Amino acid sequence: MSAGPRIDFMIVGVQKAGTTALYDFLAEDPAIGLSDVKEVHFFDDESVDWREPDYGPYHARFDWTAPRVRGEATPIYIYWREALERIAAYNPAAKLILLLRDPVARAWSHWKMEYARGVETRPFAWCIRQGRRRLFDAEPWGFHREYSYVERGYYGEQVERLFALFPRDQVLILKAEDLRADPNPALGAVNAFLGLPSPAPREPREVHVGREMDYGGGLSAEDEAFLRDLYAADMARLKSLTGIAFG
Repeated sequence: MSAGPRIDFMIVGVQKAGTTALYDFLAEDPAIGLSDVKEVHFFDDESVDWREPDYGPYHARFDWTAPRVRGEATPIYIYWREALERIAAYNPAAKLILLLRDPVARAWSHWKMEYARGVETRPFAWCIRQGRRRLFDAEPWGFHREYSYVERGYYGEQVERLFALFPRDQVLILKAEDLRADPNPALGAVNAFLGLPSPAPREPREVHVGREMDYGGGLSAEDEAFLRDLYAADMARLKSLTGIAFG
């Protein structure tokens, strides 16, 4: 790895958990320099030669002219195979921010997004059961950008991997539900984590609200119970690692 400046922090996940709102809030802070697009998608790019990666295209997404704390937000990083390992190789001193949302609500929101986009055509009940087999045909094997409704919710497993790669004092974990209800405590925690002065007070905001359309009904009690049971052991692991609980 060549010497030179590195990006200071990354919002590494999770998808559908308020990462866009957090990015927008941080973009208003003059002490923070964010990437020119919210999701850079560098460390999940399988076309990069990761044996000898060229960080030039990545660094080109940032303004280096002003002395700022620089960061980006690509929420697939926490989930994608080897993305965290690539980040650790790039900057072992990076500070990582992880937003978590109730995994059942996250899965339902994720499916609604893909269904509204026309990427997904099958009902949610099928997707979280038989539809998981589609990941066996994905590249890399077992990982899928769109159909990973269930898999992205295994937070305990993901956090355990994160803590194996980065010291815990380089990781800040927040709950999406808290950011949405009142952003100020979360934003204060982020600035303190980044070594910056407290930000100006903000009002709650809604970003990327789900499209109003016919989804064939809401989240069924049967599907929720199925997912709660599926996630039970992993949620226990998450609680033991972080003290955070959902459901």
